[in-house]
Amino acid sequence: MRMLLKVLIENTACSEEFHHEHGLSLYLEANGKKMLFDVGASDLFYENAKKMGVAVEDVDFLVISHGHSDHGGGLERFLQANKSAKVYLPPHAFEKHYSLRVENKPVYIGLNEELKHEKRLVVMKEGMTELEKGFFVFSGVPLKEATPQSNQFLFMEKNGILEHDTFEHEQNLVIEEGNKKIVITGCAHNGIVNIIEEFKKLFHCEPDNVLGGFHLSNPANGEPEDADKLKQVGEYFLSHKTNYYTCHCTGLKAYQLLKDQMQDRINYLSAGTEIEL
Repeated sequence: MRMLLKVLIENTACSEEFHHEHGLSLYLEANGKKMLFDVGASDLFYENAKKMGVAVEDVDFLVISHGHSDHGGGLERFLQANKSAKVYLPPHAFEKHYSLRVENKPVYIGLNEELKHEKRLVVMKEGMTELEKGFFVFSGVPLKEATPQSNQFLFMEKNGILEHDTFEHEQNLVIEEGNKKIVITGCAHNGIVNIIEEFKKLFHCEPDNVLGGFHLSNPANGEPEDADKLKQVGEYFLSHKTNYYTCHCTGLKAYQLLKDQMQDRINYLSAGTEIEL
């Protein structure tokens, strides 16, 4: 069996037929289940789902990667459309999160707090948990290697005071089907290298595929991380037998630099893309 992936929302679209926005939403079929990973910033994931033949009302469960609105902004629409699926959220998902924007003024980028008491929401504990057969989430990634430079503009509220975000509210998804294992990241705020290393520690192997946002650009201006750091990330990727599919906060400029270095080992996922893994 091959896993099916459909990209419902992303910063770009593969054609004018599909909506796009700064956000991420992925539909996956594996292990006889249908699931969503994130729901973008708005209702647009739902509009694209209809165009791609995805019945959101039939999805078995939803995983939210972290507590930012560009990944959980469509949560209310999902709950309206789907009356039975559980929603698995990371620890601290509903804490208040902010981004420093124009003139260093904090802008709220957290989830809609009015939804936090919905009965179908399940807040995960730190560490690794098997959600369903062959579906795992893990959080609490040790920060041994560098984290994204643009994390410095992201904050959380603690006791009424803004502090730099520690991203304890980020979780990653692993899908295991047969002998194949894939890792899916929302934004990799904890560092894509750190996340892969934690996967290897937990599963004692390299992932077959890694896909999602790798946060290798500043979303405010689209400029990529330091060239030397990007080269090191590319070298790390190439030291594994893994194939990579990226999108969203990786940034198009950073992706192109990695593509030049990695060739067919990395590809980009736009809204409207459909692939088998």
